[in-house]
Amino acid sequence: MRPHKKMNQQISTAASKKGAITRSKNAANTSKSEGKESELPKRKAEGSPPNDKTLKRSAFGDITNARESNITSQDVKKLSKKIIVKKADPKGNEKANMKVTVTVPNKSTAIQPVLKTHTTLKKFPVSTKPKVVRQKNEEVSTKSGTSQVLEKEIKEDISVISEQQEINLSSKDNSGNSSFQNDGSNSHDEPQMLEFPILEQAPSPKASICKSSTTARLPEGVEDFDKETLNDPFQVSLYAMDIFNYLKEREVLFIVKNYMVRQPSISQWMRSLLVDWMVEVQESFELNHETLYLAVKLVDLYLDKIVVGKETLQLIGAAAMFIASKFDERIPPLVEDFLYICDGAYTHSELIKMETNLLKVVDFNLGIPLSYRFLRRYARCAKLSLSTLTLARYILESSLLEYSFVSESSSKMAAAALLLALKTKLLGGWTPTLQYYSGYKLEDIGHLAHQLNAMLHKKPKTALTTVRNKYSHKIFFEVAKIPLLENLDL
Repeated sequence: MRPHKKMNQQISTAASKKGAITRSKNAANTSKSEGKESELPKRKAEGSPPNDKTLKRSAFGDITNARESNITSQDVKKLSKKIIVKKADPKGNEKANMKVTVTVPNKSTAIQPVLKTHTTLKKFPVSTKPKVVRQKNEEVSTKSGTSQVLEKEIKEDISVISEQQEINLSSKDNSGNSSFQNDGSNSHDEPQMLEFPILEQAPSPKASICKSSTTARLPEGVEDFDKETLNDPFQVSLYAMDIFNYLKEREVLFIVKNYMVRQPSISQWMRSLLVDWMVEVQESFELNHETLYLAVKLVDLYLDKIVVGKETLQLIGAAAMFIASKFDERIPPLVEDFLYICDGAYTHSELIKMETNLLKVVDFNLGIPLSYRFLRRYARCAKLSLSTLTLARYILESSLLEYSFVSESSSKMAAAALLLALKTKLLGGWTPTLQYYSGYKLEDIGHLAHQLNAMLHKKPKTALTTVRNKYSHKIFFEVAKIPLLENLDL
């Protein structure tokens, strides 16, 4: 089957057969219903709980030990170990009996309770030197220096065999009782104090923000977006800057070269038809935009390494959409859905085999930096309106059809699309905030903005109208109908 001739007919025929509803058809049905709510069937994952029941559980349980522990003096028991060691006198006297006592704090020892907040421990060496207590009947020579020599030999040669005393203080268990474990015996002898770790209260996590966002000095005129959204857990403000810097570093791993010179059976026009069909599939199945961008990137990475024929081009696109759906969607479409949308041109085994081959080519590495994610990050940091962001999305999604942009960096393409959207809506140019968060200066993305503007001025082709029709809808603020700039002045 030739995808460049029958591709658009297949998607329309399959959508009409299976009853797929696009946003445009859904809006038309809504207007006809005159205020009546339309119920659309929604797929549900197998094994999901019924709608009338709500299951609540903690994902990881209580994994913190930062609890308040009411430890009293009664919970602390004295620990002692008495060992009788015999050491012969150097001059042949009777054996001297030595009593070694190792104890822990008694009831009067104050133990600090565990703090509620996170704590850090200062490690101090615990004194393990045994206390030597001589009995009254111990005979020691009174000659000068004899007692000192004896003490020195005892310190050096005596081998005190004692079990290591462990004190385990734990928080309250599930029954509410504090546990204290020891393996020693009580003693009324004078105890030797052991040094316990000193607990210090650690600073709150919100007080320590990543160096890249707040501790670093921001340029003049740059607003600290991550600091303003620190209390919003969905912004991940503590790590957002580091995450996107890491994604920019990974872009070098997914560079696509000019592979058309090594593909004798396909052309740039056929690739544009394939991407246009993939946009239609994304709309029909109501998939995320990240799924579309990832699938297109997978197609380019596969074509960059494997020579294919034109009869398998649509199969590659279907397999890429299938993989991207399973990677990004909560409920991805089934294999039968993709086979149906291809109008039965391929079998179940062919799609699964292509999926396996594609994953092997990319080495199962699906964490690819996407231009769509960079664009959303830049627009949020600059606090742009949703209509301006949608215009930039339209420009960026239109660039997916153009083969000339496959070798460009994803982050740079996102910055250029946003710059062109700002100029088109007369909202100014490249601000210091955008330059700081994107890492690109105006001269770095100026040439791409001119190329994108020239792309939009091209006469639309009848076979490639899916993106334009998609963004001409009211849901997308009809940004495709906004007048274009004749001359882009940067």
